[in-house]
Amino acid sequence: MLVKTYGSAVSGIHATTITIEVDVTAGIKFFLVGLPDNAVKESEQRIRAALQNNGYRIPGKKIIINMAPADIKKEGSSYDLPLAIGILAASGQMKSEIISDYVIMGELSLDGSLHHIKGALPIAIKAREEGFKGIILPKENAREAAIVNDLEVLGVENIKELIDFFNGDSEIEKTEIDTRAEFYSALNNNIPDFSDVKGQENIKRALEIAAAGGHNVIMIGPPGSGKTMLAKRMSGILPPLTLQEALETTKIHSVAGRLSANNTLMTSRPFRSPHHTISDVALVGGGVNPQPGEISLSHNGVLFLDELPEFKRTVLEVMRQPLEDRVVTISRAKSTVDYPASFMLVSSMNPCPCGYYNHPEKDCLCPPGMVQKYLNKISGPLLDRIDLHVEVTPVSFSELSSKEKGESSKDIREKVILSREIQEKRFSESDKTYSNSHMNSKHIQKFCILDSESSDMLKTAMEKLDLSARAYDRILKVSRTIADLAVSENIESQHIAEAIQYRSLDREGWAG
Repeated sequence: MLVKTYGSAVSGIHATTITIEVDVTAGIKFFLVGLPDNAVKESEQRIRAALQNNGYRIPGKKIIINMAPADIKKEGSSYDLPLAIGILAASGQMKSEIISDYVIMGELSLDGSLHHIKGALPIAIKAREEGFKGIILPKENAREAAIVNDLEVLGVENIKELIDFFNGDSEIEKTEIDTRAEFYSALNNNIPDFSDVKGQENIKRALEIAAAGGHNVIMIGPPGSGKTMLAKRMSGILPPLTLQEALETTKIHSVAGRLSANNTLMTSRPFRSPHHTISDVALVGGGVNPQPGEISLSHNGVLFLDELPEFKRTVLEVMRQPLEDRVVTISRAKSTVDYPASFMLVSSMNPCPCGYYNHPEKDCLCPPGMVQKYLNKISGPLLDRIDLHVEVTPVSFSELSSKEKGESSKDIREKVILSREIQEKRFSESDKTYSNSHMNSKHIQKFCILDSESSDMLKTAMEKLDLSARAYDRILKVSRTIADLAVSENIESQHIAEAIQYRSLDREGWAG
């Protein structure tokens, strides 16, 4: 008897429906075809034990299982459940009338219970697209899949529950979630607040500009000046995630298997802070079975690289293309996978190995030329993609002991949201540009028009500070954001003056 069940294979952040054909005929052998990997082949032993421990058996006949399309590699242990159900239905041990209405996924234990799977959300989205009535998966994944509306989500704990359901002996409770209500109720909880930071008003201002225009930022300052503390509060001043952004972000974390049983939709922007010993594959994504890296996990959020020069050169260089294209492509001999990577880069560094170059009180202990050598660890092309260079100075005792609270993240965020709305209107005709940081040369010519006073000021700054050519476009982009924060249609001289301050590392002779 021939029976078809349906599973799903995840590639990148998209799923492909897999048809599992099970044929039980006279004979004695077990055949599993359709390009399965070792984890799928081993499922025979798990299925055999799980069925025996629940009062069922694999029939002593010839069993041929084909996983179509046969040219897509099937990976992982999550095909255990659809294979087991197909064998039971094909051997007449359970009813098979409604099996084809559902996509079934789950890894079996030897006692028949089910383990957590990766990629439940993209699988559920694909099941709805292809018109399936519902999806059956482990209970741990049910809330994650229930984000998708117009789809029955049945979470099961044991294979016996599922067999009884298909036989009509019992019902499985549907998992339902009001996605919008959950999303808005949990919006940006538990993010550290900017009002807790003493002093550092100029740095807060720089981070406000960075958030408003989506600019990448680097903070240069001695140890203990508050660089990491400020960076950790960055995601709290970014605009709230839209429902579409939240869904896309959740998909990536679902594929990576980073969602817990209680998680549904991600409501706050991701903040990722990898250690400086990270490899280039871990950062950009990849591996034998390609997985999203840190830059994709920080999609729609913040990637914080603390002590930037301490990262390996190769690791920093792989970020060049994703910073520009906002997508990372992982190519293998037989397949190519795209992961979105639209993140904001926030980085920090000491000005020199000892950390005290340009310190107002302490002397730098580094030998001549060491400061420049330390800065050269960060390549020009990467520095070119960072719009704001901010010098952080230590906080004085009077500021530390002050009882006065600074501006809260909520107040800063309101200004950022207003600025982003102006940018949305400005770039409404452009598909790939959403913020000032993504402007190309045509946009700069169109939207960054300077009056004669501003133009003269920029010319003087370029000459006197020996600013490099790369600084010119960056100053214009940042000044456009500053003007948006001030709700000014035109870029004025004070906006240009403020933008010039944020190009510290471009000054010839900054390092002595």
